[in-house]
Amino acid sequence: MRHIIIALALLCPAAALAQGTAPATTPPPAADKPAAASQPMVGDKPLVQVGKKSAAKKGEKAAAPGKPQSVAQKLQACQDIDDATKERLMCYDEIFKPQPKPKAAPAKGVNECRFVKEEDERLTCYNGFADKIPRLPR
Repeated sequence: MRHIIIALALLCPAAALAQGTAPATTPPPAADKPAAASQPMVGDKPLVQVGKKSAAKKGEKAAAPGKPQSVAQKLQACQDIDDATKERLMCYDEIFKPQPKPKAAPAKGVNECRFVKEEDERLTCYNGFADKIPRLPR
C-alpha cells in the first residue's frame, strides 16, 4: 500500500510538469491565407458549426416549426388581433374562404360561418366559436 502511495506522489507532479512545459506545436497563421486564419481550426481542418434550420431562415414566421398548425391554433392566432376589426375578419376568412349564401341557416360549427353574408355577423359568428376553444399550447 505504501509503495502505491509513494509511486503516485512521485508520478503525478511529474506528469503535471511535463504538460506545462511542452513547446507550442501549432505554427503561427500565415498571412497569405486570410480566410483560413480567421476561422477556428481543428487540427488542419476548419471548424464547422451547425445551426438550427429555423435560425437559417429568419424571414419565415416562428410559428411554423415544420408541421402544419391545426384549425384551432389558427383560430386562436386570429384572437390575438384586435376585436371587431377588418384584420381579424380577414384572418378568419383566410382559414375558411367566405362563400356567402342569401339565406344562411344559423351556424352549427365554425366552418359554417363562411356562409354568412354580412361581415359583422360573420365576425361575430367566428368569435363565438373561437372563444369556446380551450387554449392550446403553442
